[in-house]
Amino acid sequence: MNSSSSVRRSLGSRFAHWLGLGWIVLAALGMGPAVAQEAAKTVRPEIGKPIQAALDLLKQKKGKDALAKVRETEAVGEKTAYELFLIDQVRGQAAALTGEAGIAARAFEAAAASAAAGEKEKQQFLAAAAGQFYTAKEYGKVADVAGRYFKAGGNDKAIHNLEIQALYLGNNFAQAAKELLLDIQAEEQAGKTPAEIQLQLLLSSYEKLQDKAGSAQALEKLLTYYPKKDYWQGVIYSVTTRTGFSERLALDVNRLRLVTGTMRGASDYVEAAQMALQSGYPAEARKFIDAGYAAGLLGTGADADRHKRLKERAAKDMATDLKALGQDDAQAAASQSGTALFNAGLNYVLNGRSDKGLGMMESALTKGGFKHPEDAKLQMGYAYYLAGQTQKAIQVLKKVQGSDGVSALSRLWVIRLGQTS
Repeated sequence: MNSSSSVRRSLGSRFAHWLGLGWIVLAALGMGPAVAQEAAKTVRPEIGKPIQAALDLLKQKKGKDALAKVRETEAVGEKTAYELFLIDQVRGQAAALTGEAGIAARAFEAAAASAAAGEKEKQQFLAAAAGQFYTAKEYGKVADVAGRYFKAGGNDKAIHNLEIQALYLGNNFAQAAKELLLDIQAEEQAGKTPAEIQLQLLLSSYEKLQDKAGSAQALEKLLTYYPKKDYWQGVIYSVTTRTGFSERLALDVNRLRLVTGTMRGASDYVEAAQMALQSGYPAEARKFIDAGYAAGLLGTGADADRHKRLKERAAKDMATDLKALGQDDAQAAASQSGTALFNAGLNYVLNGRSDKGLGMMESALTKGGFKHPEDAKLQMGYAYYLAGQTQKAIQVLKKVQGSDGVSALSRLWVIRLGQTS
C-alpha cells in the first residue's frame, strides 16, 4: 500500500488554484494604456508606431498579430534603454497571450532587469516572468527569478508557492520540503491552519526522498488538521511498517483502527477478535466481532460459518470470564509486580466496570514491575478513553516514550482524542 497515493492523485488538479497562477501568467497585461502614453512621448516613431499597434491588437486579444508588430522593431538600430524596456514589456504580453511562455518569460525578465524599470515594475515583471517560466516548465528558472523577486522587495505569497512547486517539479524535493515545513510551522505558530495542499505536497516530497520519519510527520499533521479516513489509513500503515515497530503492539494497533474506522475487510475484524481472545479479553473480542457484523463484513460469504463460530466462542468465553471476574483480584493485588493487577483492571474496564477497573490499573502503575512499562501507559490511556475520561487519556498518552512504535501509537491516539474532546 502506498500511504499517500490518494494524496498524490489530488495534487495536480489543485496546484493552479493554490498557486494563484491566473494573475501571475499575464501580470503585465493591464499596463498597455500607460505604456502607450509614455511611448508616444519618449520613443522614436519607428518604435512607437508598431508598439502602439501591438497594444491595440492586444486589446482585441490578437496576440499573434501583436507579437508580429513587436518584431517589426527588431530592424531598428541603436535602441535606447527605455525603448528596449517598452519593447520587452509588450513582447512579454503578446507572447503570454499567444501561449509562447518561454518568449514571454525572457521578455518579462529583461524588462525587470532594465534600468528604466521602477521598483514596483521590477517586482511585477519578475512575478510575470516566474509565472511564464513555470508554464514553460523551466523550473530551475522559476526558483531563480522568484528569488530575485523577493530580493527586490516582493512579498506575494503566490510567488512563494510557485517557487516551492517549481522546486518539487524540478525534483529538488529536499529544498521543497524544507520551504514547506518552514511555512507550515510559521502558520501554526500564528494560530492558523496550514492549507491541505501544503501538507499534501510536504508528504509527497518526503515520500520522494524515501524519508519515512518525515512522511509520518507530514501525515500526522494532515490528520491533525484534516482527519480524513484515507489519511488515517496512511499514517497507521506508515507507523506500523516503520523499521523497529514491535509486533507485540498488534492489538493496540487494532484498537486504534477500530476507533478511526480503518478496518478494511473481514479478515481484519477476525484477526483483531482472535488477538483479543488470546490476550484474555473476550469482551473486547466481542466488540470487534459486533463491529464487523455491523459493517456487513462478517456473517456473509464463504466464511460466514467461521464467523458464526468465532462469535459463539467469544460469547461463551465472555460468559465464563464474567462468572470468574474478581476471583483473582486479591492475588493480583498481592503480587510484587503490577502486571496482573493492571490486566485485571483493564478487563473490568472492557466489561463496562470502569469505576473499579481504572483504580486497579492506576494502583498497578504505581506498583510498577512491568516488562514494557510504556505499553502500560498506552493501555491506561485507552482505558481512560473507554471510560469517557478523554482529558486524562490525553495526559497519560502524551507521556509515553519509546522507539519501538508505542510512542508513535500514543501520538496518534492524542490526535484522535483531540478531535473528539
